[in-house]
Parts: sequence; structure tokens; C-alpha cells
Amino acid sequence: MKTHFFLLQLLCLSFYLSAHAQVMDLSGTWRFAVDRNNEGISAQWYLQTLNDQVQLPGSMITNGKGDPVNLATPWVGSFNDQTFFKQDRYARYRTPDNFKIPYWLQPDNYYAGVAWYQRDIEIPKSWKKKSIHLFFERCHWESRIWIDGKEVGMQNALSAPQQYDLTNYLTPGKHTLSVRVDNAVRDIDPGENSHSISDHTQGNWNGIAGSMYLEAKGNSYYKQLHVFPQAEKGDLTIKANICNTTSKRQKIDLIFRLKDTETTRSYTIQPGDNKLEINLPMPKDIKVWDEFNPNLYTLTCTLQKGKEQLDHREITFGCRTWSIQNGQLTLNGHPVFLRGTLHCASFPLTGYPATDKEEWLRELRICKQYGINHIRFHSWCPPEAAFQAADELGIYYMIECSSWANQSSAIGDGKPIDDFIRQEAERIVNAYGNHPSFCMMAYGNEPTGKHSNDYLAQFVSYWKENDSRRLYTSAAGWPNLPVNDFLSDSNPRIQQWGAGVTSIINAQPPSTTYDWSGYTNKFHQPFVSHEIGQWCAYPNFHEMQKYTGVYKARNFEIFQERLKENGLIQLADSFLLASGKLQTLCYKADIEAALRTPGFGGFQLLGLNDFPGQGTALVGSLDVFWEEKGYVTAKEYSRFCNSLVPLARIPKLVLENDENFDATIEVANFYRPLQHPQAIWTIRNVSGKTLAQGSFNIEQLDLGNCQPLGHITFDLASIHKACQLKLEVTVDGRSNDWDFWVYPSQKQVWDDSLLLTDTLDQKTLECLQNGGKVLLSLKKGSLSKEMGGDVAVGFSSIFWNTAWTNGQAPHTLGILCNPSHPALKYFPTEYYSNYQWWDAMSHSGAIYLSKLSKDIHPLVRVIDDWVTNRSLGLLFEVKVGNGKLLVSGIDFHQNMDKRPAARQLLYSLKQYMLSEDFQPSVSLQPASIHQLTQR
Repeated sequence: MKTHFFLLQLLCLSFYLSAHAQVMDLSGTWRFAVDRNNEGISAQWYLQTLNDQVQLPGSMITNGKGDPVNLATPWVGSFNDQTFFKQDRYARYRTPDNFKIPYWLQPDNYYAGVAWYQRDIEIPKSWKKKSIHLFFERCHWESRIWIDGKEVGMQNALSAPQQYDLTNYLTPGKHTLSVRVDNAVRDIDPGENSHSISDHTQGNWNGIAGSMYLEAKGNSYYKQLHVFPQAEKGDLTIKANICNTTSKRQKIDLIFRLKDTETTRSYTIQPGDNKLEINLPMPKDIKVWDEFNPNLYTLTCTLQKGKEQLDHREITFGCRTWSIQNGQLTLNGHPVFLRGTLHCASFPLTGYPATDKEEWLRELRICKQYGINHIRFHSWCPPEAAFQAADELGIYYMIECSSWANQSSAIGDGKPIDDFIRQEAERIVNAYGNHPSFCMMAYGNEPTGKHSNDYLAQFVSYWKENDSRRLYTSAAGWPNLPVNDFLSDSNPRIQQWGAGVTSIINAQPPSTTYDWSGYTNKFHQPFVSHEIGQWCAYPNFHEMQKYTGVYKARNFEIFQERLKENGLIQLADSFLLASGKLQTLCYKADIEAALRTPGFGGFQLLGLNDFPGQGTALVGSLDVFWEEKGYVTAKEYSRFCNSLVPLARIPKLVLENDENFDATIEVANFYRPLQHPQAIWTIRNVSGKTLAQGSFNIEQLDLGNCQPLGHITFDLASIHKACQLKLEVTVDGRSNDWDFWVYPSQKQVWDDSLLLTDTLDQKTLECLQNGGKVLLSLKKGSLSKEMGGDVAVGFSSIFWNTAWTNGQAPHTLGILCNPSHPALKYFPTEYYSNYQWWDAMSHSGAIYLSKLSKDIHPLVRVIDDWVTNRSLGLLFEVKVGNGKLLVSGIDFHQNMDKRPAARQLLYSLKQYMLSEDFQPSVSLQPASIHQLTQR
């Protein structure tokens, strides 16, 4: 389907170009040669006829060129984890006939270095005395051009079109155009993990993508046109650079048309560049542009000499003004909150960025369905079509200048990358600066360098002085410089790099009261939190069939094969759904904490869709194709991620029935001011029965967050059985909800007919031998390393992934259970982790079941990291001797008076053990059980 659409796009482009005689389409068949030894210049390949062929636009990979990947492939991207190259379990994947790498998507072929592209062109007679320019929309990476053996020049833009002035090289008639493309990282190093070049994302491809053509212009033409709409002042400023290619002064007319108004200005221009600033009156009925009203207007700019049209441009723009007021982000004078995700240049079908607007419209519409209004382009900048789509839909872009100067690179130290970033920024602004969706800009991501702060301060200062159409910050992640319009900082998020199980969601009992004001109050600029979330879900192996292009999910094949070998393949879909539910809960917590923070500027997820590299980071609620995985819908997600979100500060989500449930209700409203909005709340049980309800009398709801609606207190004394309840708040038709749990406050008494112990001592063995029933509850930390003690269990899902983070905790993805199992009869639960499992996960070890018996099917399973895919359990049952043994990785011994969820779970297990349902089918010897605690 995508191939057919691409062909249709090329046909439409060809029709457009042929219908305008001043443009010559260069797409199609090109002659080609690989220059492995970089000898083409010295051997004068530009004077020879190359003997291979490729189709452009395209890359070597899409044309089936390059080498099979293997251990010698010169990947661009760091390996934080070397296990693939060392461990025996990966040996089978290091062979030439079965090579599979687990760290990112794998291309069919690979080539880093020089390749040559060549074709003949016929310049029409009508182009005589015209200015002729070559346009490559997206060339990767460095290009050098020859016409008939004469070198024209070199360009190395990564994120903007490469354009050459060929006027002095082309005359009417036949010519040979030779293009040398080099995709190897040489003197200029943006950083090996930069998404503009790295194999972690789009891949280090060699070729030319998007539009490619020759264009003939008059002897004077627009070199640059920048539009500065100022609705508040009622005028439009145009900054033009007009190039006069003649040796004489020329009298020209500039004719501007906007809506029904035409304005003509006359100038005398000198030979060479002429920079002009023109002020035009703005029509009074012009409306502002934002996410809700993406009003667009077209300004036509005609350059004439007498009656001869020399150049003609149409500029689409929107009227919008970004500013900082009282430490808050504002757009058109109103507070705005950025609900962002990252776009990391992942295009697995082609390996290079999409240049058709329909694909970008598809992706951005999905983002809007999930409540996203903002996209940060991590260390790269998208093509023109992406801006056009965002203009139409009202998406706020943050653009970066192709660099993540870290690991292999640094900025501010006088290396070639310093000048490259400055030049890349100029190229990006010149190419895309008129788009209203181009709202923010940074150098790139997470920089390093001894003098990087000075360099970045100069970078921001320069752009703030020279182009006021957007906001600027030094970099994504850091540093927090005084000159920044806003701060991009990772501190305002739940999980920090290296936090492990000490983060809020893992170390503190469940609540929804926390926000980031304790940190943000230290600064005067607004915050946009950097790369929040990074919560993983299990791989969706059905996704592998989607990789019908040049990249394959060989990493998924590795993970799937290990799951099969461990006898768990039948659980793959369940692992995906259960871990996905936990992932969604974690994202809801992160997003709501940002929305609860006073004056906060917004957040940037990493991300709404999966990141295919850096160890395989399955952090998306959507897959890399921006499609659902089956565990959360856009409708569900947008309840907590939207322009208007009801919020509840709830001190405790796990309570006893001698307490009150308390919630302070507020709202984040960045939609529109509302008069007398309906605001109601209900508390229901899982059957949908309403237990309490009420409303708030709201006169007016302004724009902003932390707007109080009222307080809810619900007496739990009438609840006598363990239950899961839900608070739902609806404001102006927008709803959000929170689960909470209520357990009986009376202390449960253990039954004397059952033995509760933490060790398999002689007393316990005698009990079992005599046909007794035993609950072996291991104390936290007592599980031996060999039996799972080295598995770091937390409540949250895995952060990013264990390979890229050097094994950071947690190592697991929540629980999987059968909610209908009689052991859980008195402990209400779904099949996945919710907050009632926080206590169990926080006081437990994951038992490595396969080392006991592959026949054990646990009552509660822990979902392991997809890299290791071990069979792990929290609760399982076996026969030992004549007795029945229930083994718990959950500690039911320590601080039980402060752990209502643990007491309730223990009660449920007790009732199960007393019932006829407790009938273990797998037998184990005592020696096997002893392994659990042997050191």
C-alpha cells in the first residue's frame, strides 16, 4: 500500500514539475557505483560512465545495494552493553548465515562510505540566461557535485535541503551530472547516537530522498523570504534577500497578495545580494494560529521586472506569538501546556524520513487522538512535509540541529562540529522558519564539552536576537542557562537515570499528591520536562510481520526464540497485555504529576511510540509504526493526557475501612475559559454501582492548571469486604478516574492448622511429612542469587531497557495472574499490576521457577525482562512429601501492621489453603526448596 502511494506521489510530482517548464524532475533511474576505496575523485569517475543503476529518490539499501551485516559492520551508535559480542547464548546469532543483533532494527544491507550517482540532463533552450539551481530535499550525507567533469562544490546539510547554483555550469543542451555522496562520519561528528545519523533510529543510509529537481529562475530571484506576522501590531514584516545575478542595478517590483489585498513595492537592487525589509498592513480579519484553531494564510510574493516575472513564491504562515509571562509559556497571550512526545526518526520501511505529507498527517493525527499537541525532534529535523502537516493540524514543534554531541563528540571546544551546528541552524531556519508549527529550537540533545555552556549561551542569544518567531533553549536535557527561554530538564519526572527502585513510584506508597514544584520553584523560567516516562512493555511479536521494507526486527526474533526455549511462548500475548497495562499506569502517573505542578510548561514523553534502538526500548504505548498494541486506546489515554484534565490529589490509594477516603480535586485547563462548567464526581465499585456522588459549583474556569474545584471525603465504614473502587471526575464532559482499594481494618488471625514460616527447617519438614499445609514466605532479601535473588523487583515496569542502562532496576514488567484463581478470591485484582500490588512487589523476590521444575505454573507470575525471559514467580504451590506447600516470594513477616494490602493478600491465601481448592499437582523434594535460601 505504501509503495503504491509513493508511486502516486512521484506521478503527481512529475505532473506538477512538467506543468511548470521552469522545473525539471530528476527522479528516476540514475547510474551508480560504489567507491569502497574512496578513489573516485583521483580516478576521475566524474568523467566516466558509471555501469550500475539505482532508482532515486531512494537509498542504497532500498536499491538492494551494500553488504550483508555481520560482526565487521561499521555501525554508527554506541553499545552500552557488550553481551552480544561476548556471551555464549548469542553465539548462534554471530554467524554469517544467522546474524541477528539485539540492540536495534537490522537493515537488509549496510554501507558506510562513498557512492556515486550519475545521470544525463537536457537543458532546454528556454533556460538560456536563466539562473539554474539544483535541489536535493534530503541527501545523506555529504554531497559533492560535478557537471561535465567540472566540480561545483560540496554541502553537508543533514536536516535541510542541499542546493547548488549551477548557473555557470549549464547551458542549453546535454550535460552529465555526477553526485558523490559520503555517509561515513569523518571530521564532523554530530555524535554517534544522534538520530540524524545513528543506526539506533533511521540508520546511516547513503542516498537522496524526497524531491530532487533543477529549477530555472530569472536573473534576479528570492534567495530568502522570511515572514514575521505580528497580529497584535496589525502588520506583516517581510525580510527578503534578493539575488541580482547581473552586473548592473535593476529596477524591480515586488507584488504581494494576501487574501484580497495586493501591495506593490518598487526597488532598485544592486548586483549580488540585496537584503530588504518590507512592512505590509495585516488584514483586520486575520485570525491567530494555535492547536485548536490552526488558521493558515497564503502570501504570494512575485518578483517582476517590468512585465517579466523573475520569481514567484507562495508562503503559508500562521499568526502566532510565543512569549514568557510570569514564568509561564504563553501563546497569543494565553497560558499553554506542552503535551509532547519525541519523534526519533524511525522509518523502518525505508530507513530514511518520510517526505510525503500524507504520512506525516497520519502520524500527527494519531498524536492528537492521544492528547499530544507537541513533538520534539530528538537530534534531527524533519522534512518540509512534516511542517506542512503540523501547520494544518496545529502541532507545536521543537526542532534540534542534528546533534547529540556526547559519547563520541563534544561542542564548544573548537571542533568542526561547532561550525556545523551554527550552519545547520541557519539552514533549518532558512528552510522551515516561516512555518507556524516551528515553535522552539535547541542546538540538540544532552551536550558535553568543557566550554559547551559558553557555546550554547551564544547560540541561544544569537537566535533570540535574530529571529523572534519562536522560543529557544540551549539543549534538550541540560544545561539550565539564564539565557534560555525555557528549561528542558529531566529532574521533573518520576524515574531518574540510576534511580532504580528508589523512585517515587517504587519507594513510596501509592498516592497522587506529588508534583515537581519543590524543584521548579528554584528557577524563574518555565519547565518542559525532559524525556519523561521511558516505561517499557513486553515485545509484541505479531509486530514482526509489519517489517516489509528494508529493516527487519531481528531483535524480536532473538527475544521470541529465547521465550520459546524457556517454554513460555504461549504467554507472549499475555505478557504484552499485562505489562502494557502497568506501563499505562506509570505513564498516567508521570503525566498527571506534570499537570499538577504549578506553572509547569509541559512534558516530553520518550515516547508515545517505541524507540527501536539503544538496546530495543519498547517504551511506547504505540509501536514504531504508530499503531496500537492492544492494551490502551487513544480514548483511554486522552483521559489523562489532554487540553482539559480533571486531577485528584489523593494521599492514599490503599486504605482500611476505619479510614476516610480523601481527595482534593483540581483541573488543568488549557482548552478555553469556561463559564459555569459542569463538574461532577462519582465513586463506584467494579460492578458499576454508585456508592457516592456529588458536584462542584464552578462560576468560571480560567486557563491554567492547579485550579481547585473542591474536596471529597468518603467514609469507608460501610465497606466490610475487600474491594476495588473508582473515583471518576468529569469537568465539561472531560473525565478522568483513579482506582483505590479498601480492606477490612480488623487484624486477621492466622489459623493454627496452617504453618506460616520463613524457612524450611526441621519443624516445617515434619509438618509436611505429616501431611500438613505450609506457607513458606521468604523474607525480603533472603532469596538466593541463583534462584532469583539477583532479579531487581520493583512495582514499576522497566525503565528504557536493561541493556542500554547497564542493568538498572527494576528488571521486571509487573505481574500476571488469573484474577479468578481461588487463591485471590479475597484479594480483588485484575490480571495485571495495579497499585494494590505495590506492597507485594516492594517486599518480594522473584523466584526462578525453571530451576525448580518446568512443570510449575505459578499462581502469580512475575513478567521478566524480554532479554532473559526467565520463568519467574511470586506465588506457587507444590507437594512436598505428604504435605502441601505454598511458596511466596512476598515477605509476610515484616511490618505487617503497616501493610493492609499484604494482610489482605495473606488472608486470601489462608482461606485458599483451608479450602478444598488447595491441591498442588507438582511434587518437589525438600532439597529443591532449600535452594531458595542457600547461599
